Amino acid sequence: MKKVILALLVAFASTTAFAEKSEAKTETKAEIALISLSGNVIDEVSGEALVGVEVKVEGTDVKAYTDFDGHFVIDNLKSGKCKLIASYTSYTKNEKTLQVDSKTNQVKIELQASK
Repeated sequence: MKKVILALLVAFASTTAFAEKSEAKTETKAEIALISLSGNVIDEVSGEALVGVEVKVEGTDVKAYTDFDGHFVIDNLKSGKCKLIASYTSYTKNEKTLQVDSKTNQVKIELQASK
């Protein structure tokens, strides 16, 4: 009987400690303003939207792919300087450096067909 009570006490204490840590993490994340960056990728010559282009934030695993309208969205970016790399089959890779803040959250990327 003593073992059962001891096991329940340990389980309760660890659950309470975990709940406190989760609340602290939530408060920290709320304090950091995260920005959503969106844009369009088009063919440089024709101006047509490109579907399925990979748009990646350099130095991270964060990436998005364009939809049928050439539109993409990358969520949860910290404000500051970032470099986007757009790559697509049969097109030259395009790198674009920009300052991301609450006012700058739209970007237009043009890709040039490979020769």
